[in-house]
Amino acid sequence: MSSDESDSTAPLPEGHRSGFVAIFGRPNAGKSTLLNRVLGQKIAIVTPKPQTTRRRLLGIRTTDESQMMFIDTPGYHRATGLLNERMVGNALRALPDSDVVLWMIDAERGPDSLESEIAERLPAGRSVVIALNKVDAVRKDALLPMIAHMAGVAPGADVIPVSALSGDGLPELLAAVRDMLPEGPRYYAGDTLTDESERGLVAEFIREKVMLQTGQEVPYAVAVTVDTFQEKPERNLSVIQATIHVERDSQKGILIGRGGQKLKSIGASARRDIETLLGTRVYLELFVRVQSQWTKRHRTLSEFGV
Repeated sequence: MSSDESDSTAPLPEGHRSGFVAIFGRPNAGKSTLLNRVLGQKIAIVTPKPQTTRRRLLGIRTTDESQMMFIDTPGYHRATGLLNERMVGNALRALPDSDVVLWMIDAERGPDSLESEIAERLPAGRSVVIALNKVDAVRKDALLPMIAHMAGVAPGADVIPVSALSGDGLPELLAAVRDMLPEGPRYYAGDTLTDESERGLVAEFIREKVMLQTGQEVPYAVAVTVDTFQEKPERNLSVIQATIHVERDSQKGILIGRGGQKLKSIGASARRDIETLLGTRVYLELFVRVQSQWTKRHRTLSEFGV
């Protein structure tokens, strides 16, 4: 997936920096919101529900001076159940592959004992930047104690207050991350935003709408697969069929809704985001399939990209 922000054919300046940045932290710290803000375009789904992100997602920010490859990761938590264990494993595997760890903290919630546990998981010798996020929701006199506390938890790390939602503090955060990256070439063309396929992004956008429009257990028992993806450039149209997988018949009933209205609403909302993503009109057809206990099986978790 590409953007037109940078010319990939231009010669690189002396001192050009590049590297991988793992966005790490507990659920709902704002990791995916930050990634979308950094890129200036939505590629990561965002909901108020914890464990929205299930796998790693690469977002690429290219400027004249640097190429920063951000890895959005699932929220780190004390996992119970196979699905959550796989998600935490996906997050932890991003750490040794990164040049910099961007540790996101929800300043509105404040650091707790889990932050000390996260600090122990950080690879020795790795550069760390701590982003105290959601500072627009916190009194200024409460920030200094948090900054001092995190400086003690992670000595040597830069601690920068930001708001991923508004962009406040983002230039300072990006400058700190860039300065920690090694000098190096571009690994991707300058107009590339992610290495994720359009099919993969479409599936995630649909899952986001399911999570936003259903409550209780349904969002955590849902996976989405794209069955067909046909591009019809002569009509400026993409025709997509996708299946929403759930674990029980009761969940299927909730998703479909009375007279199919819930499924229609999910499809209409997802279609708007997909049209923005693809830059075409979209015909989207959704199906719901019951796949018993898929969250408890390694094979189906792998099939669904977790």
